[in-house]
Amino acid sequence: VSAFSNSAIPTPAAESLRQAPQVLPWADMKDFNFLLNQYFILDASAAIDESLLNVDNLMEKDLAIDTDTDGPQILIYHTHSQEAFADSGPGQTVVGVGDYLTKLLEDKGYNVYHDKSVYDLKNGQLDRSKAYNYALDGITNILQQNPSIEVVLDIHRDGVGEDLRLVTQVDGKDTAQIMFFNGLSQTPEGPIEYLQNPNREDNLAFSLQMQLDAAAYYPGFTRKIYLKGLRYNEHLRPKSSLIEVGAQTNTYQEALNAMEPLSELLHMVLSGK
Repeated sequence: VSAFSNSAIPTPAAESLRQAPQVLPWADMKDFNFLLNQYFILDASAAIDESLLNVDNLMEKDLAIDTDTDGPQILIYHTHSQEAFADSGPGQTVVGVGDYLTKLLEDKGYNVYHDKSVYDLKNGQLDRSKAYNYALDGITNILQQNPSIEVVLDIHRDGVGEDLRLVTQVDGKDTAQIMFFNGLSQTPEGPIEYLQNPNREDNLAFSLQMQLDAAAYYPGFTRKIYLKGLRYNEHLRPKSSLIEVGAQTNTYQEALNAMEPLSELLHMVLSGK
């Protein structure tokens, strides 16, 4: 069950991973500054106010999806497909991490489309500056061909200082910490008109609901949600999320291990349980 539902009894499928839920400071979260400082990092490029970051509005959104569809419900893709880990061998990039997440979600009954297209290489050269534009074209085409898709997940790997290790323990295993990342289409100067996102509030709700489930059931697994000014293609579906899995200092196995609790967080929110 989700941390914000009336019941606090974990579903049987998750008992092996989840610990007894932590009590969260719900009353304190109604204060905008507490909520922002406790669960978010606001980049200097972005701006947010109480009208958008309201815990009651965000947590009351029902983000459950219908799994009784003929086509896929979830799209997993990688704007930066070449991102790898400290000990990565051939093929051991975020795309391999996405393969494992795909399997875990399929085991839970979801139909998943894993797009393994390369959006950050052009003519053999790494080009991350235009990767979001290339990815927008690619996934827009996929969504047009698969209108049943309700959830869009862009799986990345962060870059940090070489002395920083983003590792926690989940179910006795070394596990890379993850970070949900939201683009707000808004800077301190105001909205970015050419990057409008009508799904911005739903995107935030999706991240926050998973973040608070993680705080309740997997304390230490998630870093604070990162808020930045641009859009990062999260406008394509209400349930869109960019997820940073560890960093270049993590091992590939630690990144794979992170997909197990992540799949549980997704299932809690997407099943409404």
